[in-house]
Amino acid sequence: MSCVIPWACKSVEADLFTAMAGTCCCPCFIATSTGTVKIIETFGAFSSIARPGLSCVIPCINYTAGTISMRLQQIEVECETKTKDNVFVTIRAAVQYKVLSEDDDIKNAHYRLTNPKKQVEAYVYDVVRATVPKIELDNVFTTKDEISQTITDSLKTSMRSFGYEIRGTPITDIDPDRTVKHAMNEINKMKRLRVAAEDEGEAVKIRAVKEAEAEAARTEIQAKADAEAKYLGGQGISRQRQAIMEGLRESVNAFKEEVQGVDAKTVLDLMIVTQYFDMMKDVGGQSKSNAVFLNHSPGALEDLAGAVSKGFMSGLPAAPGFAQPMGR
Repeated sequence: MSCVIPWACKSVEADLFTAMAGTCCCPCFIATSTGTVKIIETFGAFSSIARPGLSCVIPCINYTAGTISMRLQQIEVECETKTKDNVFVTIRAAVQYKVLSEDDDIKNAHYRLTNPKKQVEAYVYDVVRATVPKIELDNVFTTKDEISQTITDSLKTSMRSFGYEIRGTPITDIDPDRTVKHAMNEINKMKRLRVAAEDEGEAVKIRAVKEAEAEAARTEIQAKADAEAKYLGGQGISRQRQAIMEGLRESVNAFKEEVQGVDAKTVLDLMIVTQYFDMMKDVGGQSKSNAVFLNHSPGALEDLAGAVSKGFMSGLPAAPGFAQPMGR
């Protein structure tokens, strides 16, 4: 509990208080809420500060001149300005401040400023309109922390002498003109569509490359398979011809052993003529075969055997034990 008495005041006030006290003027008490302080004046002059709790004052001499909140307060300031690229934008800042707890600061906050909110707004307008016109619109959004810090530094220096502490001035909103926002959204939309188109084109390109690589791999595998098949087919034909040659050699040798005085060429001609007539029989047995007319005279057989033998033997490789027949 604090008692506010004028004994420490001027001598005139002290004499007056003594006189009034002698006439039975009793003191009274005032209560101050937590988070606030009261300014006590004596005959219109600052006397003391009543802190939270119960305080003693002298009626008709001391009275409460005002109540000051010691809580953290906030002012919403809205300022319209122009950016470097000539775009009008509205900046909204939240100024957070409080009165300092020292007696001199409380006294300055009460007596030196009539309207602290208007003073804070004026400083914010000044800083915003001096800072934002140096920045382009796109950079205003990315540098809002720097703008906020500039406002805070300016307010701290200016408001400290009035007994106020500036805790912070965060930028709560940056609002360009509606047409500008629509244009910015369209630009962003076009950028995203272009990126999407580029990604889609890249995907098509990758898909085409992969399909070409797969087709090339498939072609390579097929070519290798065809080459292997032809190689194996060639080996099969070679072995088939070797088997035919072996069979012919065995047949000729067996015929020579059974029939004396017959040479290998005569036996081979006989076998070729026999195979030729077998072929003609197969051709004649086909439903879509054409008619074949042959010379059936006995003298024509020798010419037929020579022609068939010459055509057949010229297409076969030379094998051991066989000699290519010479034309007659």
